[in-house]
Order: sequence, then structure tokens, then C-alpha cells
Amino acid sequence: MNTFSFICIFLIVLSGAYIFGHRYALSSVKNSTELHSLPSYHGFYVAIWFAFPALIVLVFWYFIEPIIIKSILLESIRTTAFLGSTTPDLLLNDIKNLATNSFALKSASAVKLELVNRYLELKSLGIYLKIVILFSIGMLGIFIARKKLSPKMRARQSVERVFTLVLGVCSIIAILTTIGIVLSLLFESIRFFNKVSPAEFLFGLHWSPQTALRSDQIGASGAFGAVPIFAGTLLITLIAMIVAIPIGLLSAIYMAEYASPKFRNWIKPTLEILAGVPTVVYGFFAALTVAPVIRGFGESMGLSVASESALAAGLVMGVMIIPFISSLSDDIINAVPQSLRDGSYAMGATKSETIKKVVLPAALPGIAGSILLAVSRAIGETMIVVMAAGLAAKLTANPLEAVTTVTVQIVTLLVGDQEFDSPKTLAAFALGLVLFVVTLILNIVALIIVRKYREKYD
Repeated sequence: MNTFSFICIFLIVLSGAYIFGHRYALSSVKNSTELHSLPSYHGFYVAIWFAFPALIVLVFWYFIEPIIIKSILLESIRTTAFLGSTTPDLLLNDIKNLATNSFALKSASAVKLELVNRYLELKSLGIYLKIVILFSIGMLGIFIARKKLSPKMRARQSVERVFTLVLGVCSIIAILTTIGIVLSLLFESIRFFNKVSPAEFLFGLHWSPQTALRSDQIGASGAFGAVPIFAGTLLITLIAMIVAIPIGLLSAIYMAEYASPKFRNWIKPTLEILAGVPTVVYGFFAALTVAPVIRGFGESMGLSVASESALAAGLVMGVMIIPFISSLSDDIINAVPQSLRDGSYAMGATKSETIKKVVLPAALPGIAGSILLAVSRAIGETMIVVMAAGLAAKLTANPLEAVTTVTVQIVTLLVGDQEFDSPKTLAAFALGLVLFVVTLILNIVALIIVRKYREKYD
């Protein structure tokens, strides 16, 4: 039985437990008003008694099953004459790999085939035992819940306590995940800065992370000055913002103040579709359409334009970010109280004067927050830059030349088999830490601005 089938059966039985609790609650009274809690809470109560014990057993089984199978296989391996000089753990790994590789299994020896079959038998037996134990525990939970059900039972409080616990656990998992990400970046970055000076990394002007493996190796200077990368990131982000901010803000003003409700209901979802387009599609569009057009136009003007340029990547990235600014700004402008507009009109101001001198100043903190969120989105973009801006770490302000960004270099440094003790690979974590700090600061500033806006105009 595969995982999908198991999940489907589990959900079907879980739904049956809910229906059983719901119907039992209704059948225990003549009128549903005699119940302390709604019948749905009784159904949830029974379903929880089925699901929670079963899930606890499933988690326990997930950790204990590999240990049991490993101990049984190791005992079988030690009794075989095939072991020779190979360690049991290495042979066990070989058996697990053969079990998932039918092509390599054809050329395996008879002893290995026997051990692989034994491994597959144990896995299959484990699946059936897991199903039997899981659903037995679940049915026992339903039986216990059935004994506790009564018309006066406070099922709602019990169910809400369980859901509160689940929400709290999910919040803790999210927090721990964030802490884990930060610590992993921090520890690896510390290892990098033990090999490379932070001053060289933050203020160096030459980026060439190809470290030498031998003293006579050529073309591996090992320079880790990240200023060209930061400059490329800022250049592309600046171009994207020059495109996105005017178009997004003007679109928001039009939708909020000038467009008819019918046209607004059509144009706003259309603009927001841009946010759902995969970034790799934007990358293809930038590399195959925008970049050749820019290069052809530049050459017709007598300019030297690289086939991969910051301008092409920035323009397409700006189009991608338009929905972030337009949608958020539109909601913020609509949140400005109508009384401010009415007061402006009562003073004799026109619609355009009201927008410029009343609506936009009132919505400015929220608009600034949306722009900062869009900037953090642009800084973290990867695919468009990889496909349209190139990999060259150049310290230039010319948008017609190829540049690179922090995210692109992270991808480049971690592609393929890497040794995580070399400064080249560890540099990716240092770049990630810088990117994390920058985007975190931008998000915090944006949230502070939006919070002040809400406190003032709600």
C-alpha cells in the first residue's frame, strides 16, 4: 500500500468517526437544544480521539521501524559468508540502494538478492503491521470517546482546547524553523569569516571565489570582495523599482478613485495574475524577448549592449513586482476614510486636488510599506537574473552591461558537488546571511510603517 492510499483510507475512517459522533449526539436526545454543545463538536470530539492516538503511534513507528529492520538485517548479514572485509553498515546501505534500483538489482549476486528480498519483506510486513496497529489504536480511541459522550458533555471546550494546542504547536514549529534557518546561516558564516576577513568580504572590490586546490593552480585567485555583487543587486533592484513604483502606484490610484466598479472588478484580478506567473517564465521572456530588443535598439543608437544586461532583468522584474505595489496600494487608498474626501470636496477642491493633497498623504505610510515589501521581493529574486543578467560580478553602474546579484551567486556557489569546508562554498552562507539581514530590515520597516498607518486611520 502506497502513502496516498493510506492517507485516503485514514481520512475516510476519520470522516466516519466524525459522522458517528455527530449522529450519536443527535440520537441521544429528543431535541438538539438539549445538548450542551453542538452535534458537530461531538463529531469533532470522536474524530480527535481517533486521530491523535493514531498519529502518536505513527510518529513513534516512523522512528522505531528503521531501527528494528536494521537490527534484523544486520543479524542476517553477520551470519552470511558473503560479508568478508565489508562492514555490515556498508553492506546494509548497499542493500537499501539495490532495493530502490531495479536496474542495478539485475547484476547483483545471489546473496545480495536474498538480503534485498529479506529487506523488502520486512518493509512490506512493517506496512501491514503499521496499518493494523494504527487503526486498532484509533478504534480504541473511538470506543473511549463513545463512553464519554453525553448530552451534558462540554464537547466544545474540549475540542477548542485541542485546536488551541495544535495551533500553538504549529506556531512553535514555525518559530523553531526560523531559528534553525538563522542559526544554520550564522554558524556557516562564522566558519567563512574565520577563513576570510569580514572587511575583505564587505568592502572588497573583486569577486572571484575559485579557490586553489594546489599551489601551482592557475585561475583560482580566491578573492571574496562582495561589493560588485551588492552593487549589481542594487542596480537591478533600482531599475525594477523605477518601473514598478510609477506603474503600480498610478494603477492603484486609477482603480481606487477613477475606475468604475465593473471595470475595477475586471482589471484588478487581471493585474494580480502577474503575481502568479512563475518567475522562470519571466526569465524566459526576459532572455528571449526583452534582452534582444534592448540589444538591437542600443546597437541602432550606436551603444554597446551586452546580450545579458541589468536593464533587461530589471525591466522584467519591475513588471513582475507591479501587482505587489498596485494591489496593496489600492487596498490602502480605499481604506482612507470617505469623510476626508468629502471634507476636501466641501472646501471646493477638485478630484485630482483631493487625491494629491488629501488621499495620497493620508495613505502615504501604507504605500511606503508596500514599496518596501516590493523591494525585499526584488532583492530576493533569482531566476530572472540568472537568465537575463548573467553571472559576471562587475562593479558598474551601466545598466547595459551584464551584472550579477547575491541570489544568483548563492545558486552558482552551491551547484554540483561541493566541499563544505572550502571558503568558496561557505561564501554562499555569508551572502545568504547578508541577504537575510537586509530583507529582514526592510520587512520590519514596512511592518512598522503599516502598523502606524493602521493605528492612525482605522
